[in-house]
Amino acid sequence: MAKKDAPPRWDRRMQQRLARGEAAALGELYDRFASLVHGLAHRVLGDEPAADAITREVFAHVWEHPDTYDPRQGPLRTWVATLTHRLAVQRLRATETAALTRGGTGSPEDFTEELERKVRRASVAARADYIVHSMPAPLRAALELAYVQRRDYRQTAADLGVTEDEARRRLRLGLQLLSTAHDAAPPGYGGTV
Repeated sequence: MAKKDAPPRWDRRMQQRLARGEAAALGELYDRFASLVHGLAHRVLGDEPAADAITREVFAHVWEHPDTYDPRQGPLRTWVATLTHRLAVQRLRATETAALTRGGTGSPEDFTEELERKVRRASVAARADYIVHSMPAPLRAALELAYVQRRDYRQTAADLGVTEDEARRRLRLGLQLLSTAHDAAPPGYGGTV
């Protein structure tokens, strides 16, 4: 049995392949994580061209600096999501600071407070997206039925082919996971970029 703190085998191999400069590894990584990266960037920035630019920046960074990922710190997916969040927030701060400065009717403290509110909202939304996309498919399906399609737990159970108790359990667990979106803004990874 593998040690609990050992990173997944795919993550270790991917980092090694990237470090050797294997272009196919970057393509594989892109295929696996591009939608996550673009979705998180878009959630933070609310702008398609800016999200495209962040997506390119993230994969360029991964290609140029694969050694900045430390498999002992967590999964590669989390590292990529954290890198995306960090770059998107930097871009949001830069563009919002410029916009608030051009608008120029308030004090610098007002600008700073407004900017930080926007960053916090965007970070929580991005974290919630990350949580939803990372949770097991049965929990995600239950939440989508209940909160997107507005089904109650009985209808959710029938649609999923599970008992009502199981539907309630999945909804409760999914909501508990989502409630952590406010706990920490970026997806948790302790490594540096």
